[in-house]
Amino acid sequence: MPAPPAIILVEPQMGENIGMVARAMANFELADLRLVKPRDGWPNEKARATASRADHVLDAARVFEKLEDALADLSLVYATTARARDSYKPVRGPEEAAERLVAHAPAGKTGVIFGREKYGLENDEVGLADEIVTFPVNPKFASLNIAQAVLLVSYAWRNASNPSKTPRFSAPPNPPAEKADLYRLFDHLEAMLDCRNYFFPPEKREALVQNLRTMLTKAQFSEQEVRSLRGVLKSLDRPAQHCGTDAS
Repeated sequence: MPAPPAIILVEPQMGENIGMVARAMANFELADLRLVKPRDGWPNEKARATASRADHVLDAARVFEKLEDALADLSLVYATTARARDSYKPVRGPEEAAERLVAHAPAGKTGVIFGREKYGLENDEVGLADEIVTFPVNPKFASLNIAQAVLLVSYAWRNASNPSKTPRFSAPPNPPAEKADLYRLFDHLEAMLDCRNYFFPPEKREALVQNLRTMLTKAQFSEQEVRSLRGVLKSLDRPAQHCGTDAS
């Protein structure tokens, strides 16, 4: 897996938000957290309380007085912003930006800058980045919580570094039912319905049977599902028992 980008928070105001950023990073295997002049100092116990055991990210976090110092060892940097800037920098969506971060990783370190909770990044701070990344949010409500923004970038990076998009786990195998089992289900169901005079009037029986078989065939049942349905039918075949409840 390529080296993940550093996450740089500029003047984060709340320790709780830093903790949630660490949690989002840990979800997708990012670990390089850099803080530029955190308002309430560092370390911050409020951050640890919201990190949900992403302590390794907080313990490794580095603090800088200037954004330039936090970016010094990086060779490709994105700045996040929700509003247009007076800049000719390329603007990417999160998926395209993530692909470029992954492609660049063998050549050098990368990073993504996130601004203050209240108003984001200043123009001169955006100016320190190579490109801009923005999110396809509702233009009438474009503000994201900082942890949400980090989560979106981290998720996009993880997807870009896993081209096969293989899920973390998969459902256990569930073989499809053989046709013979399905046909026995048809026979069982139709025999029960015959006993209850469902196919009435008789001249409509063929059409009603075909409708039922079409529905059951389209479902593409597994072996287990057919067995379960047969069990249901057998249960309904037995004499009904009183199922009242005690109201006392």
